[in-house]
Amino acid sequence: MLNYIILRLLYGILVLWGVVTVVFFLFNILPGDPARMLMGQRTDVSSVEAIKKDLGLDKPLLVQYGFFLNDLSPISLHNNENEQSSWYAHPEKYGSTFTLLKLGKASVVLKTPYLRRSYQSKRNVSAIIGEAFPKTMLLAGASILLAMIFGILLGIPAALYKDSPLDKFLLVFSSVGMSVPSFFAAIIIAWLFAFVLADYTGLKMFGSLYSVDDYTGEVYLDLKNLILPAITLGIRPLAIVVSLTRSSLLDVLSQDYIRTAYAKGLSRTDVIFKHGLRNALNPVLTAITGWFASLMAGAVFVEYVFDWKGIGVVIVDALEKYDLPVIMGAVLFISVILIFINILVDIMYAVLDPRVRLN
Repeated sequence: MLNYIILRLLYGILVLWGVVTVVFFLFNILPGDPARMLMGQRTDVSSVEAIKKDLGLDKPLLVQYGFFLNDLSPISLHNNENEQSSWYAHPEKYGSTFTLLKLGKASVVLKTPYLRRSYQSKRNVSAIIGEAFPKTMLLAGASILLAMIFGILLGIPAALYKDSPLDKFLLVFSSVGMSVPSFFAAIIIAWLFAFVLADYTGLKMFGSLYSVDDYTGEVYLDLKNLILPAITLGIRPLAIVVSLTRSSLLDVLSQDYIRTAYAKGLSRTDVIFKHGLRNALNPVLTAITGWFASLMAGAVFVEYVFDWKGIGVVIVDALEKYDLPVIMGAVLFISVILIFINILVDIMYAVLDPRVRLN
C-alpha cells in the first residue's frame, strides 16, 4: 500500500510539473510588456528596465523558467549573500525562510511558494488567492453537500420503484442536469428566482457572504446569499449522484447476499438500509470526492454570474485587466487542488478495492 501511495504522489508531481511548464510558456508567449503593466504606459525607460531586472525578464526564457520553478518550489536554491542577485531570497517576496543546507554562497531553503505579484494591485498573488479561496471553498462545499444529501434521497426511491413514473422523471432530470452548462443554468436561475420571483423568494441576484444591518451597521454572516449559487453549482453533481445511487443500489439488490438476508426473515427496510444502501454508497462517495475537485474549477462561471467574490471572480477580473500573474497563480492553485484530490480518490479506491493496488 505504501508503494502505491508513493507512486501516486510521484505521478501527481509529474502532472503538476507538466501543468507548471505549460502555464509558464503559454503565458510568456502572449503579447504585452509586464514591466509597463506594473509601472504604467507613460513610465520612463530606466524604470521599465529596473522592473524587468527585478522580475527577471531581462534573462533568456529558459532562465526565466528556472526562476519560475524556483519560486514555486517549497524547497529552492538561493544566493543569500548578494542582494543584487536574481537568486536572492528577498523577504518581501518569500517571507521567512528556513535554511536546510549551505553550499558556499548559495543555500537550499524551505519557504512558501511565491506566485509573483499582481500587475494591477502590486499585491502578492498568494494573498489575493488566500482571500478568495475560502469563499469558493464554502460555495463548493455547500454545493457538494446539497448534491450528496438530495442525490442519495432521490436515488433510493428511483431504484426501489424502477420503471415507475418517479423513476422515469428522475432519469430525465439526471440527463438534463448533466447536460446543462453551468453558466446557462446560473443565468436562468438568477433571472427566475432573484429577478422575476424576487418579491417572493427574498433572494438577491448579486449577494456577498457578509451583509450590513441597516439599523445597527453591524456586519453579519448572510448565508441566504449562498442559496442560489450553491443550487446552481450543485445541479450537475446532484444529477450524477441520483444516477449513481440508483444504478449502484439496483446492482447491490440483485446480489445473492440480499436474497439470503430476505430468506433469514429480515424486514425490507433492514435489508435495504443496513445491507443494500451501505454497500451501494461506496462508488457514490468516491465519485462525490472527485466531483468536489471539479466544482472548485467549475465555480468560475457561477461565481461571476452571482458576483460571489471567490476565485472565479478573481480570474475573470484578472483576464479583463490582463493581469497575468494572478491568472497563472489561480490556474496553478486550482491544478494543485485537482491533483491532490485525485490522488486522495485513487488512494480511497485502493483502500476499498485491493485489486486496484495490483494494477
